[in-house]
Amino acid sequence: MTLITERPVPGEARAYRFPEVIRRSVAGGEVVAAHLPGHNLAVAVLIVEGGAEREPLGREGLVGVVAKALEEGTTRRDAGAYALALEGLGTELGISADWDAFQVSVQVPVDRLPAAVELMTEALRAPRLDPADITRVRDDEVTALRMYWANPGPRADAALRADLFGPAQRAGRPMDGDPESVAEVTVDDVTAFHADWLTRPGTLLVVGDLDRVDLDALATVAFAGADGGAAPVGEPLAVRVPDRRRILLVDRPGSVQSTLRLGHVAPHRAHPDYVPMTLAATVLGGAFTSRLNHLIREVRGYTYGIRSDFGQSRRFGRFVVSAGVQTAVTAPALVDAVGEIARTREGGVTEAELEVARSWRAGQLSVELQTPRAIANALGTLVVHGLPDDYHATLRDRLLSATEPEVSAAAATHLHPQGLTLVVEGDVALIRDELVASGLGEVIDTAN
Repeated sequence: MTLITERPVPGEARAYRFPEVIRRSVAGGEVVAAHLPGHNLAVAVLIVEGGAEREPLGREGLVGVVAKALEEGTTRRDAGAYALALEGLGTELGISADWDAFQVSVQVPVDRLPAAVELMTEALRAPRLDPADITRVRDDEVTALRMYWANPGPRADAALRADLFGPAQRAGRPMDGDPESVAEVTVDDVTAFHADWLTRPGTLLVVGDLDRVDLDALATVAFAGADGGAAPVGEPLAVRVPDRRRILLVDRPGSVQSTLRLGHVAPHRAHPDYVPMTLAATVLGGAFTSRLNHLIREVRGYTYGIRSDFGQSRRFGRFVVSAGVQTAVTAPALVDAVGEIARTREGGVTEAELEVARSWRAGQLSVELQTPRAIANALGTLVVHGLPDDYHATLRDRLLSATEPEVSAAAATHLHPQGLTLVVEGDVALIRDELVASGLGEVIDTAN
């Protein structure tokens, strides 16, 4: 057996071409489309305001209940009849929501797209919303969340988010809510949210062979009966980072490992530094060959993996490092992680590291954007974040042309090791004293 001790060099990023973006206004709504000549598969997405940021405080997770309730039939057909209608077209209804938007989608052979869009629109605009169905769906969500929150991670994530944005802000609470907040959701909450947000026209995304698609006819169906204007979007949240670190302890007695979440606030998704920020985060912890993974996993042997990235929505973002480490090495793992963040901020990246990050990120585009569904998701990014139509067409070149000074400057500007919040979910009785002795920052028990 021959052991190879040197990492392979990056290959040349494959070229890709993003299709031309077509926009038009039809029947009170907006259409954004991409032409894929000769493709037999087409995707349609109806995207409206109604993301988690629109939920009232104390009802976090409401959007998830609304999404599940849309699967329970419409005013025209019960759940069984609606499912049979979808199956007859060889498709299924996709429903998703994030911080910024609510989406319903279908993917079908292009000749079935008109019928599929009609069904998709029926689910969004005219759901049955039977009180018994809503109650059952809500209770199912509560049960699922209780199981999820029993695992390591969700409580650490929630503690970090609350510390960064404040628990009185929607951004300071979990996007999907928690068992307690979802349990508070009422039938009236669901029907009111639907009436307020999901009856607005929104934007219809269409990807496929547009020579075989009547965009105006599709939009007329998608926006029929919709009312209300475009919802106002607030300004991006200010990026205010504390001038000193804090360690928040989330007790998990008997745990054999500690779940780590290190983070601070960061710019929103449309920030002009997005590309150099992404490359800096890739060098630091966004790839298997990253600095953090090399040190904490390969050299120290503290973890199976550690990652960092900038998670960004329309109005806010955050930088986060995530890992699970053995309980006995909790403090040294934190010291090393903070040290790598500080080293990257102060010294920037090397040309060799950047070459790998550029090639990998640019090369991924030819893989990530090769299906109609992926292209529709990319169009959704343009719509939600207000990005220019040539954004994806030029992204590869912008990644490959990013220079070491630009990426190092982004690291210096957007990484704040001195203002990190360090959340540790683990056996507090075993780790507290060593964390206090580490000198990384004030240690606070979240149970107090």
